[in-house]
Amino acid sequence: MKTLIPSIAIMLFTLPALAEEKLPTDHGKTLHDKHCTSCHIGMTGGDDSTLYTRSNRKIKSRASLETQVQRCATNLDIQWFEDDVKAVADYLDKTWYKFSR
Repeated sequence: MKTLIPSIAIMLFTLPALAEEKLPTDHGKTLHDKHCTSCHIGMTGGDDSTLYTRSNRKIKSRASLETQVQRCATNLDIQWFEDDVKAVADYLDKTWYKFSR
């Protein structure tokens, strides 16, 4: 009984984290490459990563990154679920922005 109570407590604290399991980064990369790259190449004249690496980039936080991804999806009339937006933001964060270190 003494080990049962701590075990239950640990399970109760870890369940929410398990419920919020993120989609793999490759899902975000797939969505990004399919929907974002061509527009970004058109905006920059050939190198879509310029938007992410420029010294005066507009995105300064993880929250603003997710907002921008949603804004782009809305402007392009892409019907992404919230998990899709987060997956693309995860990919961009891990690849370029590094907010979630």
